[in-house]
Amino acid sequence: MELEIIQIHNLAQLLAWRAEVIENVFGMTPDATLMQANEAYYRQHTPSGEHEAYIARCDGVEAGCGAICYTAELPSPDNPSGRCAYLMNIYVRAPFRMNGLGHLIVKHLIVKARGRGCDKIYLETTDAGRPIYSELGFEDMTNMMKLNDTQHQR
Repeated sequence: MELEIIQIHNLAQLLAWRAEVIENVFGMTPDATLMQANEAYYRQHTPSGEHEAYIARCDGVEAGCGAICYTAELPSPDNPSGRCAYLMNIYVRAPFRMNGLGHLIVKHLIVKARGRGCDKIYLETTDAGRPIYSELGFEDMTNMMKLNDTQHQR
């Protein structure tokens, strides 16, 4: 198996992979509003270097993808620099699953994030992905919560 992981700079290709991830990982059909929001995000954050997306080719065929969102948080004992990365859009097409390609994509993203000085790396996942990513050293953060009550928003 010959594996090549390359950075994506083409907006149409970024949007196509994002739509595939939303549909196949999250089980939703992305509507026009969601895809316009994604396009606006990519137009702003990809040229600035705050977002990097990669595609994995296996024997010349596009087999999977992964991305990194770079950001900062307040420095803390476990993140002295405050630099952090969110790994997301990690996805492998069905014919290429079960051969370790997902792990290779995640490892590639970790190396890239560490190379940018990120002391803390987070991972976007589904319930099905939790056991897979724990094998790579990610802690299950099920104790974190997100406020969904809109009455508290200003």
